Amino acid sequence: MYITTSTSAASSILRASSRSRFVSSLSSFKSLPARSLSPSPSSLVSQRSLGFASAVRSFRCSVPRWSHRVDWRSPLSLRAQIRTVAPAIERLERAFATMAAEHPFKEILTALPKPGGGEFGKFYSLPALNDPRIEKLPYSIRILLESAIRNCDNFQVKKEDVEKIIDWENSAPKQVEIPFKPARVLLQDFTGVPAVVDLACMRDAMNKLGSDSNKINPLVPVDLVIDHSVQVDVTRSENAVKANMELEFQRNKERFAFLKWGSSAFHNMLVVPPGSGIVHQVNLEYLGRVVFNTNGMLYPDSVVGTDSHTTMIDGLGVAGWGVGGIEAEAAMLGQPMSMVLPGVVGFKLSGKLHNGVTATDLVLTVTQMLRKHGVVGKFVEFHGDGMGELSLADRATIANMSPEYGATMGFFPVDHVTLQYLKLTGRSDETVAMVEGYLRANKMFVDYNEPQQERVYSSYLELNLADVEPCISGPKRPHDRVPLKEMKADWHSCLDNKVGFKGFAVPKETQEKVVKFSFHGQPAELKHGSVVIAAITSCTNTSNPSVMLGAGLVAKKACELGLQVKPWVKTSLAPGSGVVTKYLLQSGLQKYLNEQGFHIVGYGCTTCIGNSGDLDESVASTITDNDIVAAAVLSGNRNFEGRVHPLTRANYLASPPLVVAYALAGTVDIDFDKEPIGTTKDGKSVYFKDIWPTTEEIAEVVQSSVLPDMFKSTYEAITKGNPTWNQLSVPASKLYSWDPNSTYIHEPPYFKDMTMDPPGAHGVKDAYCLLNFGDSITTDHISPAGSIHKDSPTAKYLLERGVERRDFNSYGSRRGNDEVMARGTFANIRLVNKLLNGEVGPKTVHVPTGEKLSVFDAAMKYKSAGHGTIILAGAEYGSGSSRDWAAKGPMLLVIKAVIAKSFERIHRSNLVGMGIIPLCFKAGEDADSLGLTGHERFSIDLPSKISEIRPGQDVTVTTDSGKSFTCTVRFDTEVELAYFDHGGILPFVIRNLIKQ
Repeated sequence: MYITTSTSAASSILRASSRSRFVSSLSSFKSLPARSLSPSPSSLVSQRSLGFASAVRSFRCSVPRWSHRVDWRSPLSLRAQIRTVAPAIERLERAFATMAAEHPFKEILTALPKPGGGEFGKFYSLPALNDPRIEKLPYSIRILLESAIRNCDNFQVKKEDVEKIIDWENSAPKQVEIPFKPARVLLQDFTGVPAVVDLACMRDAMNKLGSDSNKINPLVPVDLVIDHSVQVDVTRSENAVKANMELEFQRNKERFAFLKWGSSAFHNMLVVPPGSGIVHQVNLEYLGRVVFNTNGMLYPDSVVGTDSHTTMIDGLGVAGWGVGGIEAEAAMLGQPMSMVLPGVVGFKLSGKLHNGVTATDLVLTVTQMLRKHGVVGKFVEFHGDGMGELSLADRATIANMSPEYGATMGFFPVDHVTLQYLKLTGRSDETVAMVEGYLRANKMFVDYNEPQQERVYSSYLELNLADVEPCISGPKRPHDRVPLKEMKADWHSCLDNKVGFKGFAVPKETQEKVVKFSFHGQPAELKHGSVVIAAITSCTNTSNPSVMLGAGLVAKKACELGLQVKPWVKTSLAPGSGVVTKYLLQSGLQKYLNEQGFHIVGYGCTTCIGNSGDLDESVASTITDNDIVAAAVLSGNRNFEGRVHPLTRANYLASPPLVVAYALAGTVDIDFDKEPIGTTKDGKSVYFKDIWPTTEEIAEVVQSSVLPDMFKSTYEAITKGNPTWNQLSVPASKLYSWDPNSTYIHEPPYFKDMTMDPPGAHGVKDAYCLLNFGDSITTDHISPAGSIHKDSPTAKYLLERGVERRDFNSYGSRRGNDEVMARGTFANIRLVNKLLNGEVGPKTVHVPTGEKLSVFDAAMKYKSAGHGTIILAGAEYGSGSSRDWAAKGPMLLVIKAVIAKSFERIHRSNLVGMGIIPLCFKAGEDADSLGLTGHERFSIDLPSKISEIRPGQDVTVTTDSGKSFTCTVRFDTEVELAYFDHGGILPFVIRNLIKQ
């Protein structure tokens, strides 16, 4: 059950059991250096421990696990179902009574009355603090403040932390550190499998060190949605969903069984079966609470997820953002997250979108504006009169793309639009009343019918919605927005430009060439810019009825005019939940989408994450043999080269209606204003304006087709699973039985030879440069993703173990096997490594011998010789999706440090979590300006005592060629220093659990 979710209980219950341990340990502190008496990495081990585990464990073990049949939205229903465990409830309620008596902010614990009498529960009242500074705080910061107050015990969270947040206007610019406890954790299966593997491995480590392995259990609700495994193998068929799901289970049966084992072996873990939808849409429509009511304690919902697009829930007024799998595992185990108190960019919206302009056009415009403004590491909070013009689905679309504009969150405070959406999606009237009552009482609700209190922001932006125009983004980055009217000209400049984010360097004389071929007996042709993949995909857009039904209207108008998508264009439609199917059928538009080839292929991420499946062999060979710059158009959120499909070098993000339009045109080399999109059967030209629906047309079909019962029936069925899932047989053991022959699930080596003594801080001595990069190396470049190349080290590994090529599956599906993932690290076919002097691909130079090897083989050669390695990089290193393997893989390749101009937020913290040292060049410097070639040997001068290292301090790097330069070490908090001292976050957690 979701019983142990209250973070307020965490603070209070912890205190009684932990204080004696803390006091008894003071004697040992006397022998430590003076600095250890202040909050240092060592003392933080005690001060921010995992003590809640031991205090709650006896309670948790007496309560049945959360059942799929429990209505978690109803506290009364939940309580009724657990009457049989009344003694356990009484113990927890006594703990709450203790909390009320001892809590540092007990005087502001306030009852929230129900309109008809009685009370919903109690909450910590921000207005009761009577501090005028709170009135000016951004709403997103108020959520951090409430959490700090509720968890404050002057042990894990201190009054000083609360004061820092209240004084946000002055403290945020100083980059102060605060602890934060999210209410829950969200996983998808690609990141969920390695998380559960790590938890299982941690249980083994606890067991080997003589401790209680059951201490490894999630202490907050963990929701895992299986959505990343389905591939677009079968399309243009009424049978596509069934066929693709059968293939999905064939490929992933072992992974799915492992996840099903985890859902029973670990408490507080709900697994949503495959075929249910995309994690962020399921989170928005079903899992999001907005306000928790845990045994009478009310507090805001908040979530961290192992997918960077967790931010989609920000559109619902729930504070959520992506973290690495490593951080998420620690959060599951009760470890407070250490974060820098962020600045908040106030983004004012005004006006109204013009007729025919979509939410996708808006989000691409916002992404470009915020990318230009610079919002990395910050919250963005949207406000203004224009908010009333945006549906909640529109807001969720904007929030979803926070990673693309670089912000930690893109937050929309709760208002009347939010409440309407909660009702639409089947939340009960009592739940909605509780949400509104709590948020109004705690000054977290925005009522645009009332005068608005002026809030303070770190910086300000404004957009008149009337200025947004139709657009797409590409061909290689989400923030490279192109107005639709300029697309043809932009495409031709991309053909001309040198190879880069906006260039393909196609010689002038070959730009207009047309290659004819036979497609299943039909004459066909391709040229530069031909669309070969058109995919309506991704949580970004499939959660939005207006653009999904808009796509259906485009298909309908095209069918009525006799237009048809060419058969060699690989078309697909992958909704984010079953609700989409229901309203497309209700509207009568699915049949028109089918006629254009956009049959539903499955419920999952598909093309957006590279699960686009193979192109027809005739198409693939035509592209390869003639060096065609082929295009994909998708309604996704990422279009980095090599991500969508290895053969589509140009990838454009577009709204679902535009995906259909470009599929009909068959090319991105078109001016929709001037050139026809096709011709009718009688030879008349059909233009873009002839098939594009008006805003009013879309609104009418949304109003008549999107109904509350669709959400209720979809999510009543979702946890029942499907027959194939339900038939999976899993063992009941608490420790996992590792199969040494498995190529999917493998016991990782993270805790091999681990002892109770931390390895301590260390520098780097005479390391070789494994890779030398320029700017914008993404996690798609670093982390194993997509298909497994037939000539790669991974392919060799699998073939040696009897896996045939057709059964290779994807890297994402094999994330539970460290042997596969280590070999796939830096295996991206578009990798540009300066050591190769212009050659593109997943290779490097082994410096001592000059051999050109795969990155994995070179790393293993260095390892066998006892040499460590480092990476040189430019700006924005590690941008893109949050991927734990982008840090785990380099650690397994014995990479000791990364020296870059700048880092993406999540990736930098993940490197620290795996014991890798992140360093930044000084402003204005990089490897090139310092004359570094990557052929040097590097030494990094770090103290061997963790107490002598400060967050953000300067360190000296020297080379064997006599060069010396200064870098900033990017351990940003004291807690990160503690992780480094322990060799990573997971050993840190294990040692602290054992000490309890």
